[in-house]
Amino acid sequence: MATPLVEIRGLTKAYARGKQRVEVLHGIDLDIPEGDFVALMGPSGSGKTTLLNLIGGLDSPSGGLLRVGGQRIDDFGSDELAAWRASTVGFIFQSYNLMPVLTAQKNVELPLLLADMGAAERSRRASIALKLVGLDDRAKHKPNELSGGQQQRVAIARALVSDPRLLICDEPTGDLDRKTADEVLRLLQQLNQEFGKTIVMVTHDPKAAEYARRTVHLDKGTLVDEAPAH
Repeated sequence: MATPLVEIRGLTKAYARGKQRVEVLHGIDLDIPEGDFVALMGPSGSGKTTLLNLIGGLDSPSGGLLRVGGQRIDDFGSDELAAWRASTVGFIFQSYNLMPVLTAQKNVELPLLLADMGAAERSRRASIALKLVGLDDRAKHKPNELSGGQQQRVAIARALVSDPRLLICDEPTGDLDRKTADEVLRLLQQLNQEFGKTIVMVTHDPKAAEYARRTVHLDKGTLVDEAPAH
């Protein structure tokens, strides 16, 4: 059995609220193989976004083991974690977080500014990413000249531009109508099936979860059940 890309054992996360310690995740065990597409579902406050943020290295666990690509990211310091995120993870959020003054092309290039890379190579990679999401003809448009669905595609291109092993999606279609949401979800499915991208997606939408290979349900900080691929 191949080692999973994401390996989670006994993972806990607690926050201090005044003098109180509030535990959000209680001993989570979860394996995510390379090339999987997992939908994390559960009621509001179930801990799904907390778990997503831990897998993506945006937050650190309070206890347990969290290994991604064979590395114990739960042991990383903040600088180490930032470097790891930049090279390994692409993030797609509900709000597109695009820079309004920049064109689609320049928005997609942003993550590459941290890499040791010339302007021509940045431009080439951004063009490839925009083509992949079907927006190469919109490269010179600014966000306010694009529809919501197109803006989210630009955000997906930006997440892909550094060729991450892992895509982390937090309610990626939360702001979109059904038809546009389905188009974005089909794109994510294509990235998973044709390009082998491993995707972990938080969603409250059962229709969105149908695009994933499997669904993992959380409730009150514990995994309650798992639905296999359909």
